[in-house]
Amino acid sequence: MVLTNKRLVRVAALLLSLGAVAPAFALITCCEVNNQRVCGDPPPPQCLNRQKTEFKKGVAREIEAPPTAEQRLAREAAATRKIEEDKRADEQARRDRALVGSYTSEKDIDKARDRALAEIEKNATQASARLETALKRQKKLEQDKEFYLKKPLPAQLQAQIRDNDKEIAAQQKALQEKDAAMAAIRARFDADRERYRQITRTGAVPPAPTF
Repeated sequence: MVLTNKRLVRVAALLLSLGAVAPAFALITCCEVNNQRVCGDPPPPQCLNRQKTEFKKGVAREIEAPPTAEQRLAREAAATRKIEEDKRADEQARRDRALVGSYTSEKDIDKARDRALAEIEKNATQASARLETALKRQKKLEQDKEFYLKKPLPAQLQAQIRDNDKEIAAQQKALQEKDAAMAAIRARFDADRERYRQITRTGAVPPAPTF
């Protein structure tokens, strides 16, 4: 049965007044494109993809229209963003717990930074020493090459020159990377110190997860 307009209003009012004695009866209504209302039990086909009002046991309940394809995509995108945001929040909380668990003060962070920088400097010193040795060897090999200006270089000497050139290039690269590594260490510990300061000032230490 399909009802419209004034008859619908009268039927809906009747249902609300008889809700206690007609618990099994349900009337579902929806709004047509031309703002005409139709109702029925079961719902008319026009109600399939529209927002509906269900009258049951004297109570009116709004039922949302099924989402469109665009709405479903938007909801899925929002859900994906929420998952990613939750992951980032969980990761930040984990890092915060590790930070306050590893250090008791900002001075501890500075000490850890200095130890990391010292290790880089130690490796750089070794690279500098190896580079100096290779450069000295290069001069010696250049002198040896002078004996063979008018004839082919012996294979052994060629190999020594080639290997020494590789050693020079490797140690030069190591020294170039030292500055970038030290800059990264300073930036990381500066960020840790700032975050540690924020956490300890606000007392916002995230609790450990419970399982």
